Amino acid sequence: MWDLTLWWEWLNLAARWLHVITAIAWIGSSFYFIALDLGLNREIPGPADGEEWQVHGGGFYHIQKYLVAPERMPEHLTWFKWESYATWLSGFALLSILYWAQGELYLIDQSKVDLDVYEGALLSAAVLAGGWLVYNTLCQSRLAQRPTLLMCLLFLILVAMGYGLSHVFTGRAMMLHLGAFTATLMSGNVFFIIIPNQKIVVADLKAGRKPDPKYGKIAKLRSTHNNYLTLPVIFLMLSNHYPLAFASHYNWLIAALVFLMGVSIRHYFNTMHAKAGAPRWTWGVTIALFLAIIMLSAAGRETEGDDPPLSGAALALAQSPGFDAVQKTIAGNCSMCHAREPLFDGIRRAPKGILLETPEDIARNGRAIYLQSGVTTAMPPANITYMEPDARAVIRSWYRNADLQGLEKL
Repeated sequence: MWDLTLWWEWLNLAARWLHVITAIAWIGSSFYFIALDLGLNREIPGPADGEEWQVHGGGFYHIQKYLVAPERMPEHLTWFKWESYATWLSGFALLSILYWAQGELYLIDQSKVDLDVYEGALLSAAVLAGGWLVYNTLCQSRLAQRPTLLMCLLFLILVAMGYGLSHVFTGRAMMLHLGAFTATLMSGNVFFIIIPNQKIVVADLKAGRKPDPKYGKIAKLRSTHNNYLTLPVIFLMLSNHYPLAFASHYNWLIAALVFLMGVSIRHYFNTMHAKAGAPRWTWGVTIALFLAIIMLSAAGRETEGDDPPLSGAALALAQSPGFDAVQKTIAGNCSMCHAREPLFDGIRRAPKGILLETPEDIARNGRAIYLQSGVTTAMPPANITYMEPDARAVIRSWYRNADLQGLEKL
């Protein structure tokens, strides 16, 4: 009942569920307003900058846009901000639950650099906070007058960050942190720049003052950045489920090409929504970039070197009673797929990149084994190897005995 591993796993799922829901709300509203703004009919005379008639859900909507505001401010304004804030907060919670609290397994790669988990967590936080400070400083410099150059510089920063993190963190953590950093920029733009600037304009209008147009220009620049960063963020957040993306020596370069794909895809839709044509050449660019990613993933598969010695929770689980029996169970039911060279027909790479061949592999993945094959019957899939209930009981007993002895869990 009070198995902390189960509670922690459900907390993980709850945070992930909330994160996905809020991200859908934020990205959906962002896409809608970008398409709406670019597609407004600006040939209709009147005080509005453009208008549009739309139909949805059995009703008709008449939408008008004003560059600054109508002559008389409405009593009620709907602010689209909480979607962004909730997405970042839930994402930060998920980062803490999965990568900081379980840093031994997901965050730190001891074969690259010898860091304690808390040091990795501090580095993770510094990347997010420091990255925002650097980005915000650049946006407030003269580069704001040269938006294309600024975007190119931001791209180079992202590439350099990916390369650097790939030499410290695991591949999946590197990808995730690039996504988290990008999401921090996007949400920071909303929280620190876009919404405050809009509130200044509203306050000026209510006070009868003429708003300074610079606030709109600043917000527009940050909104443009968010527009082009949205698609790469989604890819990076999903990448942790696909070892071909993160388990590669070229994972940082794959991430860089993903950012370029985001630009080419958004350029097509932005141009189309603006009724300025359909630049189909972007299709060719996007496909070429995707093919390059596939080739990099095949050419840059990580080779197995000497694993670092077991420590912490992994060492505790390896020394827990019943470990020999668990090894036999895993060897007979799991290792044929979760191997460096899988033996099961149709499987060329270990699913999710999880290896379960050696005692060290099993100890490091003890928590996943317990949840996937002990508590639940998720693995083997469809119980294809006919793992018996007694074998699952062996796994549960092994893991719970380690816990009852007060050993730190994975």
